[in-house]
Amino acid sequence: MSTLADIPFSVLDRSRTRQGQDGPTALRDTVRFARRIEALGYHRFWVSEHHSVPGVAGSAPTVLAAAVAAATSTIRVGTGGVMLPNHQPLVVAEQFGVLESLFPGRIDMGLGRSVGFTDGIRAALGRDKQDAEDFAGQLAELLGYFTGTQTAHLQVHALPAEGLRIPAFVLATGKGAQVAAEAGLPLVIAAVRGEDAMLRAIDAYRKDFRPSAWAERPYVVLSGTVAVAATTEEARRLLLPEAWSTAYSRTHGVFPPLMPVDTVLTTTMTTREHTLFEAAYRDQLHGMADEVAAALEKLLARTAADEFLVTTSTYDTGSLLDSYERLAALLGLGGSGV
Repeated sequence: MSTLADIPFSVLDRSRTRQGQDGPTALRDTVRFARRIEALGYHRFWVSEHHSVPGVAGSAPTVLAAAVAAATSTIRVGTGGVMLPNHQPLVVAEQFGVLESLFPGRIDMGLGRSVGFTDGIRAALGRDKQDAEDFAGQLAELLGYFTGTQTAHLQVHALPAEGLRIPAFVLATGKGAQVAAEAGLPLVIAAVRGEDAMLRAIDAYRKDFRPSAWAERPYVVLSGTVAVAATTEEARRLLLPEAWSTAYSRTHGVFPPLMPVDTVLTTTMTTREHTLFEAAYRDQLHGMADEVAAALEKLLARTAADEFLVTTSTYDTGSLLDSYERLAALLGLGGSGV
């Protein structure tokens, strides 16, 4: 039976803005944060793609990944993920080909099937909801540019991507798990404790997996929030800014910057907002080191996952880094933390 020390742990940072902070500051914080995460001994550092979201500065993941890779030296760097329906597969292949050429052996290509979430954003991107329906075809075209076998556009080559083998991952949104299995790619799926749907999706992915040139066997990456602090209450408080931001987005259609914990606690919420707020952090992994270790062991045992991608964010960057340091210590990652 695997222990926590046997499982790679990685980090996804969404470049969240904080109350009183602008986007450029959030992006520079992401790069600085990546250096600390590398020093702590985590396996990967990924960035994300969001368009026209006030509380998120990470809109161009391959550009940000280049900055992170340039500022680090050993940690794997990638995207969690590039939303393939928003882009032409040729352009995505070229971008990752450039990244891998500049930082050989360190680049990951995480791919999602979401398209811009409002009509205005989709129009600005030149996309519509139907573009997400052909995710499997877009993925096949993208991978074909690396192998030199794509047939969608004759005599078109993605340079310098052709011939490179960049690890590719599929995010399990919508039919993502099914697409990942059929394409023979690793799967990234949200960790939800006690959620049968998550387990069914993982089981189906493993059952239907087809070995490919990209992966010989199924590979499951769980993603989720993990907050570790000196006390259980301190760990819970870490979750509150993101929980409120999530609840607010689902009632107002806007994802706001993260607010200080005390501001969240004094905010007057509607009944619906309070319900969503409570639900947003109830099932997250949080507590003291021994509590989090036990919860992680249980979750990983249930899923037999191969890796865990930590997605925690909060208002106080010092407390956030402390949580990641405590998690690294309980995992025995062996990094210096400096």
